[in-house]
Amino acid sequence: MTKCRRIGIMGGTFDPIHYGHLVAAEGARYEFALEKVIFVPAGRPPHKPNYHITDPWQRFAMTSLAVQSNPFFQALSLEVERPGPSYAIETVREVSMLNPGMQVYFITGADAVSEILTWKNTEQLLSLCHFIAATRPGYRMDDMWVKLNRLPVRLKNNIFCMEVPALAISSTDIRQRLREGRPVKYLLPELVEDYIFKNNIYGR
Repeated sequence: MTKCRRIGIMGGTFDPIHYGHLVAAEGARYEFALEKVIFVPAGRPPHKPNYHITDPWQRFAMTSLAVQSNPFFQALSLEVERPGPSYAIETVREVSMLNPGMQVYFITGADAVSEILTWKNTEQLLSLCHFIAATRPGYRMDDMWVKLNRLPVRLKNNIFCMEVPALAISSTDIRQRLREGRPVKYLLPELVEDYIFKNNIYGR
């Protein structure tokens, strides 16, 4: 019996991308035998309509810089180029079309997965791909499963959990540090840090 080939999608706002994202993607690649992981920065997150986020192309540029040293990672601008809100189901369909015959694993934070019932076409999305919920140490997984209780068992079985110690790093904290002039070295790749300072993205 031929083993199904697998590909990962790392979804997120990446504002900015940091080592927690990269460690989570590499951990998922190894643990779930993914041939590669595609990083897809959200263009216009539908769940953050009144939330200020950095220009999509700048976030894509930072993501591209962050992944360029890993031959198993790739950054795609699918959601940045797509007009309107960024929906995961459209991204999964597009990646599936670009990689026929491959099983898709969507990697994102457990906090995002816990809200998946509010996503567009949830049941169809979970039937098209598996989800890897990356968690910070100490995150209560019971809370996530309670929120997902309405899902059919066959779809809940498509959700896997993976603890990532580096996810204690957060984009929110990095932005706050930059606004306050505090150091962010060793929290994100040096190329990303240089890009942020060169373009004054999170200036005071």
